[in-house]
Amino acid sequence: MVIDFSPLFGQSSPFDRFLEAYWPPMSISQRPYAYPPLNIAEDDTHIRVRLEIPGMDISEVELTLTDSSLSIRGERKGAKGKYYRQERPTGVFQRVVNIQAPIERDQVTAKMKDGFLEIDIPKSEASRPKKIDISIA
Repeated sequence: MVIDFSPLFGQSSPFDRFLEAYWPPMSISQRPYAYPPLNIAEDDTHIRVRLEIPGMDISEVELTLTDSSLSIRGERKGAKGKYYRQERPTGVFQRVVNIQAPIERDQVTAKMKDGFLEIDIPKSEASRPKKIDISIA
């Protein structure tokens, strides 16, 4: 079972929204939404995490796996120049996905293609559902 509490944090109050109207946030960590956006899927055998990080190099992203969490860290550097509008966030980011199932740490894989980072976390055999046959007594 995977529980991601990050959407519950960072909710802004009316006072915060008032201040942001006059002093807009400059870094990713101050924005009212989580970055990078991610999807977490789970089935009987795997946990899959997929993030959108277009334009980033694989060397700019760091993945750390513990027994109970996956941490995704990185920094999106801002392009130099004069902008009239800039909607792509820049700066340091971190997302933490809590993992509530035993996993096979040695078999975790990550790949990046077309701006998507996909992390595949296999569950351990002990945590997978097992079908039990019923015998006639």
